[in-house]
Amino acid sequence: MAQINRLKVALVEQNKTGKWLADTLKYDVATVSRWCSNVTQPPLKVLFEIAELLDVDIKDLLVSTKKK
Repeated sequence: MAQINRLKVALVEQNKTGKWLADTLKYDVATVSRWCSNVTQPPLKVLFEIAELLDVDIKDLLVSTKKK
C-alpha cells in the first residue's frame, strides 16, 4: 500500500495521539486510525484542519511525490 500521508509521523513528532486528533475533530477513533495507517485518506478540508491543529504546513502532512 502506498504511503500518501505522514499523519502518524506528524502526530508522534508533536507527542499527540490518534485519539486526541479524533476527539478534537469529532471523528471516530477508527476513522483516524485508518488515516494514520494510510488505509484511507482524510478529506482535503480535514487535512487543512489537521495542519492548523498541529501548526504545520499542509505539505508536511503529505509524502512528497518528487524523487531526490
